[in-house]
Amino acid sequence: MTENPRFDVPANYIDGEWTAPSTIARAEVYDSNTGSVIGSAPLSSSTDVDSAVVAAKRAQPLWWALTGAQRAEHLRRVARELEARHDRLTQLITMEVGANQEIASGSQTMTPVMSFDIAADLAETYDFVEVLGDNRIVREPVGVVGAITAWNFPLHLVTVKAAFAIAAGNTVVVKPSEIAPLTAAVFAEALAAAELPAGVINIVFGDGAGVGEAIVAHPDVRMISFTGSTRAGRRIGEVAAQKVAKVALELGGKSPLVVLPGAPLDEAVRFGVNDILLNNGQRCDGFTRLVVPRADLAEVERIAGEAMAERVVGASSDPANQVGPLASKAQQERVLGFIDAGVREGAKLVVGGPGAPELPEENRSGYFIRPTVFSEVTPEMTIAREEIFGPVLSIQAYDDVEEAVQIANDTEYGLAAGVFGKDDESALEVAARLEAGMVTVNGGAMDILAPFGGYKQSGIGREFGRYGFEEFLEVKAVRLPGGNAAATV
Repeated sequence: MTENPRFDVPANYIDGEWTAPSTIARAEVYDSNTGSVIGSAPLSSSTDVDSAVVAAKRAQPLWWALTGAQRAEHLRRVARELEARHDRLTQLITMEVGANQEIASGSQTMTPVMSFDIAADLAETYDFVEVLGDNRIVREPVGVVGAITAWNFPLHLVTVKAAFAIAAGNTVVVKPSEIAPLTAAVFAEALAAAELPAGVINIVFGDGAGVGEAIVAHPDVRMISFTGSTRAGRRIGEVAAQKVAKVALELGGKSPLVVLPGAPLDEAVRFGVNDILLNNGQRCDGFTRLVVPRADLAEVERIAGEAMAERVVGASSDPANQVGPLASKAQQERVLGFIDAGVREGAKLVVGGPGAPELPEENRSGYFIRPTVFSEVTPEMTIAREEIFGPVLSIQAYDDVEEAVQIANDTEYGLAAGVFGKDDESALEVAARLEAGMVTVNGGAMDILAPFGGYKQSGIGREFGRYGFEEFLEVKAVRLPGGNAAATV
């Protein structure tokens, strides 16, 4: 790859080599700060998927035959090569996704390094065989895993799937998002430099119709790991079910942050505002709904409005700017549509609203949104029910804690939730009643050793740490002589 500002991904990465796609079509990639074209990537086809799956299937038995320590050594080499490309990856993420400098140089680029290091530790230490009575319980890799990822954390979502899947002995065929594919090409560079064995990780660039569906439907892909919308997740589950393939789906969210009576109001509300603005609101687990005591509503509006208005909106290349653009024109239009719906349906606009913020001329074609707070949001409103994926916070009021729990759980999603109370004990009591896969109590920090995933239509399965690692394993019971024959089903 070149350091030229325009970055055209030359080919797919298959069987350890850059491989020309079977098509000539390409997807243009845009700088979200300016709307200008900064590169392109192939729009490949099912033919390219076939080649990648053949390579992955051929490599998998050899890769699994290595010891856990040997696989761990390979994973750590990849981690070091990603570290060496940190600045280039940061630059691409600020352009492709609009992430500000802090998150682009932090979690967007460093979590992938941590994923490979943590997965290496697991490959080295995990006990794949346990004894249970007269049985040996053996955990084995699924085989070839298809990984299909979203655009909001374009490198992290690729690497969190690939790292843990190969640590468990699988091989992988990855389809990065066509909206933000450039970091995946740099990832391929890192794989080559680390001399990861050919076929262990393969990357096929393209869209859902041309590549994604082909990966899901391919008879030799034994598991699909997908991050994206609930609508797309349903489609993947439908196609995968035709061949009874395993799926892990990390889907949408409409996460509440419940502020209990007596909680430190300023701390809780500012925590909520900070959270919704991480990655410019482009997060499935962001706290998009602030559920607060009705008696405190006016004060909550004041704090949230001031906190949101304080944020500096502008080009993500400038470290002084705290909120950057959204990742695409389509996403900008989608979020503006939700803001319009909030106004139209009678929510109280506290700050922000329709239209773009005031920006220098070179950024006026970028995909910027005015960070927005709505209050007096009722459960039937569109902005209370649908995932917005932008810097928009909805405030919902309650009269008692029972109603607060009801409002928090009144969603088809169940990815994340948060509770602020006057102490940990009171917050934990409510946390136990929330229908979510992850609950933050009194501002607790995220830990990537803990499982990431949700209830209800937020998905199936978990990512990160041991729980994410075990998603990529099959369980085999080996019955030894002396077992209880009468227990046969």
